[in-house]
Amino acid sequence: MGGASDIKSWISGRLDPLAATDAGRHWHPDGSLVDAAVLVPIVEREDGLSVILTRRAGSLRDHTGEVALPGGRRDPGETPGETALREAEEEIGLDRSFVSLAGLSTTYVTPSFRYHLVTVVGFVRPGFTLSPNPHEVAHVFEAPFGFLMDPSNYEVREGVTPLGDVRRFYALAHGDELIFGVTAGILRKLYERLYGAA
Repeated sequence: MGGASDIKSWISGRLDPLAATDAGRHWHPDGSLVDAAVLVPIVEREDGLSVILTRRAGSLRDHTGEVALPGGRRDPGETPGETALREAEEEIGLDRSFVSLAGLSTTYVTPSFRYHLVTVVGFVRPGFTLSPNPHEVAHVFEAPFGFLMDPSNYEVREGVTPLGDVRRFYALAHGDELIFGVTAGILRKLYERLYGAA
């Protein structure tokens, strides 16, 4: 596909553009779901692209110990990009000056938890330092972008939601980390968006 700039252009060209002047455009229209945004932070390493992921702290009320992307609820008046950058700063100390937002992937809705998650993709240039918030994050790691975009690494599992419903979800293992549920679903939707496959 060419060099790093070609890959970045190719990825950006398959995402929805950011609407920096319209804070409400990408949020849920009627407020029946909780608006939130996650950042897919793609780091430009010498040996290829990788994605920053976290393992949530054991003290959190929801999704304790699960692998996650930086993100959270929007504050009033924020665009999805602003929410994603703020949350990344608060959770892992990622300085937004190192992040170049590329666009928006497919929105992910979690019926059980009533979240409307806007997926913001950004490129992170090397040189940053992270300072994870210990109240929110137990561990930070990177997984190769190519690994996360390989559909053969995903398997479909079944589980019971807190409401008692049986749901199918994606899961993939990277080293000692199991990426599953919402995070795996968001990454799988990004794969489908980029490669046009379901």
